[in-house]
Amino acid sequence: MRTLARGRTGDSSSVRLALGSWLARNPGIVTLSVFSPLPDEPDLTDIVLAHPERSWVYPRVEGDLLVFHRVVDPASGLRPGRFGIPEPSIDLEVIEPWDIDAFLCPGMAFDRRGGRLGRGRGFYDRILAKARPDALRLGVCFPDQVVADTHGEPHDIRMHELLV
Repeated sequence: MRTLARGRTGDSSSVRLALGSWLARNPGIVTLSVFSPLPDEPDLTDIVLAHPERSWVYPRVEGDLLVFHRVVDPASGLRPGRFGIPEPSIDLEVIEPWDIDAFLCPGMAFDRRGGRLGRGRGFYDRILAKARPDALRLGVCFPDQVVADTHGEPHDIRMHELLV
């Protein structure tokens, strides 16, 4: 999957369309975590900008944890972080995991049973373990990232849905 990711230049439009449809079906979901994409991940920025009525929170790496901050304008609220990934400014409002209604989760691969293969650092598994039991977990990926089996481990947190 890492080799496949290095060469990926996916078009994010189908993923943004899937997320837009999902948002229309779920008007009660107000606070969503979103991510700044690596080059091989779908870019959801256009959806964030198109839905200012939602509260969008972005993660910032702090040690081995993710800390979420509310970001109104990604262009001014994000700056290069620990792994070169744009992260929210430390002075933006912190949002606790318990207050997030839905987590949009990137990954290396996903399966249709909710399995997610991350990048190996465990950031999302740790933060999702602290989320509300009713918080939704949505895997966000390109079609070639959907595999038959991610061979999950007991500590892996499963997704509720995939947005492909």
